[in-house]
This record gives sequence, structure tokens and C-alpha cells, in this order.
Amino acid sequence: MLQPERTIYIGIDLHKNHHTACIIDCWGKKLGEIKVENKPSAYPSFMNELKKYSKKNTTAVFGLEDVRNYGKSLSRFLVEQKKIVKEVNPALSSARRNSKPIPQKDDSWDAECVAKVLRDEFEALPDAKPLDVYWAINQLSNTRKGLLKNMTATVFRLHQRISNHYPSYRKFFGHVDGKTALLFWETYPSPSYLKHSSPEEIGVFIKQIRSPLTLEKAIAKGASILEMVHADGATEIQFQEQQNVIVRSLVSSIRNSQQEIEVLDRELKSLIKDLGFKLETMIGLDWVTVSSLISEIGDIHRFPSPKKLAMYAGIAPVVFGSGKKVKNLKNYLGNRELYMMFRNLAIKQITVQKGRDQANNPYLFAYFEGKIKAGKTRQQAYVCVMRKLVNVIFSLMMSKNAYVVPAIEQKQAG
Repeated sequence: MLQPERTIYIGIDLHKNHHTACIIDCWGKKLGEIKVENKPSAYPSFMNELKKYSKKNTTAVFGLEDVRNYGKSLSRFLVEQKKIVKEVNPALSSARRNSKPIPQKDDSWDAECVAKVLRDEFEALPDAKPLDVYWAINQLSNTRKGLLKNMTATVFRLHQRISNHYPSYRKFFGHVDGKTALLFWETYPSPSYLKHSSPEEIGVFIKQIRSPLTLEKAIAKGASILEMVHADGATEIQFQEQQNVIVRSLVSSIRNSQQEIEVLDRELKSLIKDLGFKLETMIGLDWVTVSSLISEIGDIHRFPSPKKLAMYAGIAPVVFGSGKKVKNLKNYLGNRELYMMFRNLAIKQITVQKGRDQANNPYLFAYFEGKIKAGKTRQQAYVCVMRKLVNVIFSLMMSKNAYVVPAIEQKQAG
């Protein structure tokens, strides 16, 4: 248990090249300020300089806004030195900074605001964990999202190019970015490369890529492609060779992105498997969605209750009240990515697939229908299902059990 009169609070404003540290005592008096370069070799001298502000039997506690990006190196160093390090939510320090009649902003004042939040909210602030499995999953998942976004844009550009060269290209293959299709566009970027090709030659080419396909079917596929190319007419344009170079460049970029995503997928699957969660047992959650969910939630134990998780995701309402008047307002300040994950999951749960006589999750569908009958709009009912799902995900991550659809009660709660 810390003794406030024997504690100094060090708030650190983090930047790419350097950090600014502000030291205050338990009364809020500023004791000093230190600037330190953002490199591991400068941290020991920083700790030595801090000693002149520490008296005998004084405990130093550190507060950092960002322990996973610019502050990752420093927070890791402090944790390894067995120091008390807290992660300060930037919203708290920003609110402290803007609480003055005339708000100001500079590195020194930002660091002091972090220090004061650290002093006032010490017990409520989470311990800094600069490097853990959840951080690794977050980094891998975000990198995968970035690659997928870039690859999607590149595939769209490939569609544009190929449609000019092969107007009937959509009938050639199931997917324009499939393995067979990419090799075809790379080998035959425009119809001019097919002038002296026979159905047998193209069939053998396709057979080499798609080994399960019989040679007869592959030759028939080649004949079909040549027939469609002939029916499309002349599509050659000026500077056609330059256009072909662009097509091959796009194909190479897509293929590289696919290979990199495969590597990331293997690493993600390995980390998620080690955590022992069984979230995939719930309809609507494949391992990609699970990785994104874990990436945004992090360590579930940092949330003391499902309500806290719901607030973090922006699903639980914000209560505004004065006297006898109380209002529940929509929370726009939550994690919007996590909010959309729960919304998409809710839609999947209550969806009735074609050819089936019940929803994917009969229990949640009955709950949704009950809310509609109780007078709520469909959008409000969706939010109610999302709130239910927060409880489910919280429980599954805490217990690491498989999901089992509950039995529907005769009188479903509305």
C-alpha cells in the first residue's frame, strides 16, 4: 500500500524522438521536469537524474499515456526495473488539460496533466503491460487488416484493367484473384498473347495449376475462353505493352499480399490457440473475427464486469441525471470497431438462412422478437441483442468454455 506523503508521481508525455517527464508530490507541487531521448541507451541516465527528486524511503510511480507505440520501449524498461507503471487513458489527461479557463497545450503541461491524473486516479488506472500476447495479436491483426485493405484496392484496379482487355473476363474463372486466374493474367495479360494458342495448350496450362481437374475439362475450359475472347472482338489499344506491364505488376502485388497474409494467419492462429478460447463454437465467429475481437478487447480481466466491457464498446448507454430526472443516452465515445463487430455478430445470430425454418440462434432470435413486441424499434432491439452478446463473450473469455445455445423459455423475457 502506497503512502502518499512518501510517493512521487511521474507523468510522461511521449513522442517519437523524445519524452518529457514531470515530477509532482502528493500535494500536486511540481518538483521538476526532465527530457529524455526515446532510445534505450538514454533511460539509465534518466533514472539517475530522477534520484535527486527522491528522498529516502520515497516510492516513484510512473504514468504513461501510450505504452504500446512511442512509449513501448520506455514502459518495457521501467517494468523490467520493477517500477510501478500505470497506463493513463489520454481522455483523462485531455479532460484535465481542458479544465482550465484558458486551455493550453505543450509538452510540459501535458506531462503535468498525466502526473496529476496518475495521482488522483492511481488505484483505478490499469498496470502497464507493454508486451504481452494481446499486444502481439493486436499488431498482427492490424497488419493483416492493412494488407487486406491494400489488396482489395489492388484487386479493384486489376478488375478495371482486365475488363478493358477481356470484356467477358468474369466468365473465365470464379474469382479474378484466384490462383489460376492470377497466373492466367500474368501469362496472358491481353488477347494478343492468345493469338497462336490452342484449346489444348490452354487446357494443359490450366491443368498444371488445377491438378484435380481432368484434362478433358481443362481443354473444354480453354476452348470456352478462346471462344469468349473471339466473341469480344478486338480490344487492343495504343500502348498495349505498357498496359500489360501494369497488369503483371498488379498480379505480382496481389500474390505477394496473399502470401504475407498467409504468414500472418499462421502466427495469429498459433497465438489464439495458445490462449485456449473456444469462441469459434459460436455461430458467426470464425478465427478471423475472433482474432479481431481479441485484438480490440485485449485481456478480458481488465474489465471487472460485462457492463464495463459494454461501456468500452459503446453499447451500454450513458446515464445523465439530475434530481429526479434521469436519461439514458447513446454512447458515441466507445470503441467503434468493437461496436460494429458486436452488431454484425448480432445480425448473424438472428438471421434466418434460406432453406431453414429457424434462426442461427433461436434463443437470441426469440429475445429479439420479445423486444420488438415490447415496443422497441428494430434498431433498439439490435442493441439489446448486442448487450446480451457482450455478456456471452465476457463469460466465454473468462471461463474458456464452448458456447451452448440456451433453451428457449416458454415466456421469453421482453
